Amino acid sequence: MMKVKEKELRQQGRGLKLRTRIMLIFITLVGIGFYFLVGFVLDNLRLRYLESVEEVLVDQTNILATILQSEMTDERIPVDNFRKAFEYVAGRTFSSQIYQFTKTDVDQMVYIADAKGIIIFDSNRGAEEGKDYSQWRDVAYTLRGQYGARATRLNPNDPNSSILYIAAPIYWKEKIVGVVTVSKPTRNINLFIESARPQILIAGAVVGLSVIFLGIALSMWVTQPIQRLTRYARAVRDGKSVKFPKLGGSEMGEMGSAFEEMREALEGKKYVEQYIQHLTHELKSPLSAISGAAEILEEEIPQEKRQQFVKNIQTESQRMRLIVERMLQLSSLEVRRGLHQVEEIDCQDILQRALSNLNLTIQEKEIQIKQEFGARCHFQGERFLIEQVLINVLQNAIEFSPVGGYVSIHASINEQDELELCIKDEGPGIPDYAIDRIFEKFYSLPRPSSGRKSSGLGLSFVYEVIRLHHGKIHVESLKPVGTQVTIRIPVYFSPTD
Repeated sequence: MMKVKEKELRQQGRGLKLRTRIMLIFITLVGIGFYFLVGFVLDNLRLRYLESVEEVLVDQTNILATILQSEMTDERIPVDNFRKAFEYVAGRTFSSQIYQFTKTDVDQMVYIADAKGIIIFDSNRGAEEGKDYSQWRDVAYTLRGQYGARATRLNPNDPNSSILYIAAPIYWKEKIVGVVTVSKPTRNINLFIESARPQILIAGAVVGLSVIFLGIALSMWVTQPIQRLTRYARAVRDGKSVKFPKLGGSEMGEMGSAFEEMREALEGKKYVEQYIQHLTHELKSPLSAISGAAEILEEEIPQEKRQQFVKNIQTESQRMRLIVERMLQLSSLEVRRGLHQVEEIDCQDILQRALSNLNLTIQEKEIQIKQEFGARCHFQGERFLIEQVLINVLQNAIEFSPVGGYVSIHASINEQDELELCIKDEGPGIPDYAIDRIFEKFYSLPRPSSGRKSSGLGLSFVYEVIRLHHGKIHVESLKPVGTQVTIRIPVYFSPTD
């Protein structure tokens, strides 16, 4: 069952991450959206150009129709003046720079049809004169009193060959007697659109990339709290002591708070269970010893033996008291989130205080203490806890050292502004199988001199104190003999230092 779950988790891990999915979906949607948007803009731009050209042509045709009407004396439409004017226009030379487009000729044409739709004037050198245009929309609709306009391709397969035809009626005494039509090719419109196309595409690309960039930033903003919560969950799973990450005040923050409450509830329940199990296990041995000694004391035994068993009861009772006290100390540390009474600590002074507490043990084992301190070896911390840490570490070093051996202490401030404290003994070192377990609660190695084990809570206590001081502790076994404990605690100098 566990293998199946592990396989499923591995398969899920190979899937795309949430941030990648959001980015891919967002980029795809933005790409599709801008593709259709740019296409719509270009198509709509052409339509707007055509509308503007048509509006101008409507003005021109009505002006021309009015000019023709002003020259009429009967129903006959005078075209001679138009013919001469367009002959002059055909021979006119000019060069007009319209932004990026240079215009050198007049591409606008005019034709006039009579009341039957027969062309009586064509500005294109009379090419269409005499032809019947009564079926063309511009002529037919205008003769019926409606708006006449059409767009016709010279080449049916070429959309750029379209020509706009806009017509206006010619009146004689409120009667439509003819039609004047102005035509304009759309090729120049296409040139304007093609010149604008790169700018529109570049602008679209810039806006699109900007939106994608903002989308990436948004996806990071959305997924970063999830990643922080994931890393936190994995650290909790691995038994690491980590701070709860900042998730903000959004729904993610609420989810994180709920997660933290759940974790604390589960850890509290698990801690109580483990606490009771460990405490029961550790108290079982001294209780058995006390019970056995008490049974023997009920019998008639020599006074010397009686005193020996009474001493055993006292020793085991002291051991039980020590276990309970250490467990209470450790449990109070594990639920703390920070230090209480922070003050500046002189490293040399607090080490001397710790050594004075161990003076009797040092004399009994004739241990030599070698000390070396760097300049200005001060740091900030909670004095009582630091002193307890030094007592625990030094006591281990002394108890594991041989009689007449030495314990060296070196303290200094390193380049990372950390107090670096190294305590080295001449003991047998730590076996490889135990090196990863020395900070576990109730795990202890037998003392070389007596073979007895401690409560196994000292180094767990040390680890929790160093954690509260945002420091690190490292224990290594030296060759051929000895153990070195290195403690590093960040130094926070007061403003007066």
